Amino acid sequence: VSTCLRQYANFNGRAARPEFWWFALFQFAVFFVASLISPFLYGLAALGLLLPGLGVGVRRLHDIGRSGWWLLIAFVPLIGGIVLLLFAVKVGTPGDNEYGAVPELEAA
Repeated sequence: VSTCLRQYANFNGRAARPEFWWFALFQFAVFFVASLISPFLYGLAALGLLLPGLGVGVRRLHDIGRSGWWLLIAFVPLIGGIVLLLFAVKVGTPGDNEYGAVPELEAA
């Protein structure tokens, strides 16, 4: 989670599956708690986590050898979300690819 927040606007490189899923869990928890407190706080949380979420999503797509532009498929009703979910659970490409070296979490 701290890696994603430190690299909040970094759309280069690769993100391992654990990095992506831990950040997704963190986002879910923050959104859930914020929605219980107030809609305004939920909106602030959504705005605050927008760039880090996009950044880790793009880096996750890079890990499987896809362009970050694939995030736009989320705008296709029903199918877009399913495709992104399948991409998110897919194992990253072994070794270096055009987007960089193997992420540290998967290299160990």
